[in-house]
Amino acid sequence: MASGANRNGMHKGTVKPPSAANSSNLKSSSFKSRLPPSNQSPGSALRRTNSASFTAAARDDGVPGRVRVAVRLRPRNAEELVADADFADCVELQPELKRLKLRKNNWDSETYEFDEVLTEFASQKRVYEVVAKPVVESVLDGYNGTVMAYGQTGTGKTFTLGRLGEEDTSARGIMVRSMEEILANVSLETDSVTVSYLQLYMEAIQDLLDPANDNISIVEDPKTGDVSLPGATHVEIRDEHSFLELLRLGEAHRIAANTKLNTESSRSHAILMVHVKRSVLGAEDAIPSEIDKSSHFVKPPKPLVRKSKLVLVDLAGSERIHKSGSEGHMLEEAKSINLSLSALGKCINALAENSAHVPVRDSKLTRLLRDSFGGTARTSLIVTIGPSPRHRGETASTILFGQRAMKVENMLRIKEEFDYKSLARRLEIQLDKLIAENERQQKAFDDEVERINLEAQNRVSEVERDFTDALEKERLKCQMEYMESVKKLEEKMIENQRKHGCDGFMNDKCNGKGPGFSIAEDVAEVKKLLEKEINMRKEAEEEAGGAAEILKLQKALEDEGHQKKKLEEEIIILRSQMLQLTFEAEQMRRCLGRGGSGNAYTGLDSPMSQVRDSLNGHKTPVAALFEQVGLQKILALLESEDPNVRIHAVKVVANLAAEEANQERIVEAGGLTSLLMLLRSYEDETVHRVAAGAIANLAMNEANQELIMVQGGISLLSMTASDAEDPQTLRMVAGAIANLCGNDKLQSKLRSEGGIKALLGMVRCGHLDVLSQVARGIANFAKCESRASTNGIKSGRSLLIDDGALPWIVQNANNDSAPIRRHIELALCHLAQHEVNAKDMICGGALWELVRISQDCSREDIRSLARRTLNSSPVFRAEMRRLRIEL
Repeated sequence: MASGANRNGMHKGTVKPPSAANSSNLKSSSFKSRLPPSNQSPGSALRRTNSASFTAAARDDGVPGRVRVAVRLRPRNAEELVADADFADCVELQPELKRLKLRKNNWDSETYEFDEVLTEFASQKRVYEVVAKPVVESVLDGYNGTVMAYGQTGTGKTFTLGRLGEEDTSARGIMVRSMEEILANVSLETDSVTVSYLQLYMEAIQDLLDPANDNISIVEDPKTGDVSLPGATHVEIRDEHSFLELLRLGEAHRIAANTKLNTESSRSHAILMVHVKRSVLGAEDAIPSEIDKSSHFVKPPKPLVRKSKLVLVDLAGSERIHKSGSEGHMLEEAKSINLSLSALGKCINALAENSAHVPVRDSKLTRLLRDSFGGTARTSLIVTIGPSPRHRGETASTILFGQRAMKVENMLRIKEEFDYKSLARRLEIQLDKLIAENERQQKAFDDEVERINLEAQNRVSEVERDFTDALEKERLKCQMEYMESVKKLEEKMIENQRKHGCDGFMNDKCNGKGPGFSIAEDVAEVKKLLEKEINMRKEAEEEAGGAAEILKLQKALEDEGHQKKKLEEEIIILRSQMLQLTFEAEQMRRCLGRGGSGNAYTGLDSPMSQVRDSLNGHKTPVAALFEQVGLQKILALLESEDPNVRIHAVKVVANLAAEEANQERIVEAGGLTSLLMLLRSYEDETVHRVAAGAIANLAMNEANQELIMVQGGISLLSMTASDAEDPQTLRMVAGAIANLCGNDKLQSKLRSEGGIKALLGMVRCGHLDVLSQVARGIANFAKCESRASTNGIKSGRSLLIDDGALPWIVQNANNDSAPIRRHIELALCHLAQHEVNAKDMICGGALWELVRISQDCSREDIRSLARRTLNSSPVFRAEMRRLRIEL
């Protein structure tokens, strides 16, 4: 049996040389982690792996990792030194070969190989380094990890794991040393470490930190299979001292008893769970800007959260009743311990043999360790044995347990999530920096414009002064030339007078002839030319004096205006990105808080109420964006030619519409018309999804519902529903139509424009969120019809039945999804209240669903409504009498 149970080559009597594959296993059988080396230094907040490909593989497909097993031999105790003085130890260790021999007699033995063989002289530090440290390092890198001790009672399991080392620090066990390393490698500012300490006693999980909590239930995730204990106490650890106090408290509450084999025998399995949550950063992304090809936005590194769990299990010792001397209540405890350990052994056998069925539900211990064996955790097992030949059978059983565990393969996976809140905070900081930078640039721009204006004024004044001085000089020069010319003419005239004599001169003067008259004409002509030249020069200088400076100033002003416009558009885009991330983070928090899908319209909730709840008590980023940018500017961006700007703008409008206080202003400013125009004019799926979500928010208001109808919104939503394939788009459209179905005045219009047909057509998607909105719309429509029939406004068969909705309603009346089932049950009750629908509902099988609702519905109000409806209808009562159905 021994030779057939060992995976790594277990042989009887002698050791056979390993095969090539087996040899590689032996070489890699140490407990060193197979993860890539880390650049982490002690005390650093982040540990990063060097290999991006390995990290991606671990995150998506997982990395195989075998369960590692070490064996530790306990030294002889005082009783064994006396009782077994004449006998040799039943085991012989060969730590250098990682083997041990189990003696049958003096000449025959069996050889076993393990990943590590620890002698009775091995220190606690060495045990931690070869068994637990690789697992702790994996936990710090984002993997789940398990360290478990298994063995006969009294062989040192609790000493190995749970020793506190208060008197001797070198005696500290794996629990204390693991927490020391975790605290040394995390940053308490960004990371968190929480601890739960439990015991499994008589198949009941009890909280060692809160003894009153003595029956904790196990919860399994139906999708991932992860096991959690929501009722356990979680304590955040900030330092080693608080952790030691927690261990002391837990050990004081742990159940132990005195047996023949051990004076303090643990009567329960102790389980210490350490939850580590670490923040890491992903790669940076650069987003080119279409506005300015020379600039781009740098998207901050994606913040990720790695959640890992370290499970330290101190199993209760297996024991034989005739050796331990257990009786009475201790006998029942021993039976419970042996049963749980037997169930664990069966699971490991099934995993080692690749069996199709693994009986994990036979015990709560195997359910808790589901991830440790055959799951996604890195697991180390230390089996403890004693040297006494009297307990050779128990020692052999323990060794074979470890051999089978070595055959179990786990698939290691990193558990990462996006840290939306951290990313929103980073974007908010970046936005604040950009706003501050824009204000500084605006101030600098205004200062520069003022400086240029002042400089231009000074230069114009200087040019005017220079021109005035030049003109004055030119005027003086012309006057001097004129006086000189006059003087020369006078001299010439005097000279001519002398030549011709006084008489001739006087005669000529009297007759108006002679040289004097010609000279006067010349002087007048020179004056005219001089004045004309002076005027022309003055006009030319006035025109050219400041033209160059004015053109330069105008050019600078135009450039600054363009730059300011670009900065404003970048700020609007960043604000919308920050707003969208904040909204998505709040939706994710709500989904995680109630364990469901992130559906903004699930059940009777609406996006408006979710946003109002999440933003209660302080000024929202939406309101800040509203005030800083302005509604008209945001609506104008809906018509932008840039698709990215248009998408961001419609997201901002959608989030603004989530607040009831903004809806009236959005509608008055033409926002509803713009959103309907987007559905009509664009084929982009993202635009349709967000625009439909905004319309759904606006449709919460009755006045807006009538406006949507008047502007042809019902037809547009119906066409969008018929063309869309994306579940999120269909969810938004279904939510908008469902809100319109709650208006009594729109019943006939909804049917005539195809609203009911479109609502029923969206069930083709099959997505639960879409089906939930369809069910809500049908319930609203049926309620309005019931109210109209009761008031005498409507007669005749239900429009829902006319449009063929009854088969789908009956088919989903007992849907597994609670929101869908609740809405369908209400719709059936409302349809049944109108007597004219009774025969169609009986033929369609709705009567049986109404009977079931009246008896089995989880909600008392719906149960009562169904019972009251059945009792008040003569048609239903007659049919129930015929079928012999009693309520």
